[in-house]
Amino acid sequence: MRAVVIQQFGEPTEVLATADRPLPAPGPTEVRLQLILAPIHNHDLAIIRGVYGYRPPLPAVPGTEAVGRVDAVGSEVTGLETGQRVTVSGIQGAWAEYFLAPAAAVVPVPDTVSDATASQLLAMPLSALMLLEDLRVSSGDWIAVNAANGAVGRLLNVLARDRGINVLNLVRSPDSQKALQDLGFDPVIDTESPDWLEQAAASTQGVPIARAVDQVGGRTANDLLALLGPRGELISFGALSGQPLLIDPGKMIFKQAVVKGFWGSKRAEEIGAGDRHRLIAELVELAARGVLRLDVETAFPLEAAAEAAAASERPGRNAKIALDSTRL
Repeated sequence: MRAVVIQQFGEPTEVLATADRPLPAPGPTEVRLQLILAPIHNHDLAIIRGVYGYRPPLPAVPGTEAVGRVDAVGSEVTGLETGQRVTVSGIQGAWAEYFLAPAAAVVPVPDTVSDATASQLLAMPLSALMLLEDLRVSSGDWIAVNAANGAVGRLLNVLARDRGINVLNLVRSPDSQKALQDLGFDPVIDTESPDWLEQAAASTQGVPIARAVDQVGGRTANDLLALLGPRGELISFGALSGQPLLIDPGKMIFKQAVVKGFWGSKRAEEIGAGDRHRLIAELVELAARGVLRLDVETAFPLEAAAEAAAASERPGRNAKIALDSTRL
């Protein structure tokens, strides 16, 4: 079978290649899936570069999330049938024509959910929903998020608004501002505007912002801290700038603010099976209703994985880049 393989860690455009691999046989509690579509996530690229929280043994087939069809089931697997369309995340090796997954990790998806949405339904949406739960906010509360035009920002808008939570979106260009406004995600503030802090304060009509999610790092974290109300919380979810957090201790001390990190993979391990199933059921229901829709901008064949990785890091994207095993 065809698979994307890395022999060493490095820049995705330099180390991603396609090779023939043996067809994997599922263990007793596993299923073999035939790939339909696999999105390229930032953490996939970090794994390929060797800078993520863990390193797979080499050679390795990347890919941590996908939608596929059940092709074979292990001897102890019940409740799944060949031909069934399922989604799965938190695995390794999805960038291949066929790959293995624990049967307990796969989630059947209704026919009303598109392949594009199904392929992305668990990793980032589940992280965003777990984040939203960890924020401990209620209907009517305000949260703020920067880099709001990215995948996490858009997901937070969908999920929070469905629960009645208000979202202040922060972006860094008029184009990103318009893109979110076109989706109905107001208020959206362009932080390149000289009076953006005043605009942000006016947009909440004086209601304090309870929680702020920083995806950028550097000085932007301090800007979010400035927006927080007393005893607010600043959550570090990413570091798109590549810079360490720069925090004014005065703001943190006198607001009695809390600064903490969030790692979706670790939280998924901690929340327990009951809560995990509850949150996944909420995501599937939102997708089936059409409230949660996740698009794919371009799907590349496995042989073009290096090109696809480069496309996924180009600025200006409004949807995911994905790999499609049916394309040649």
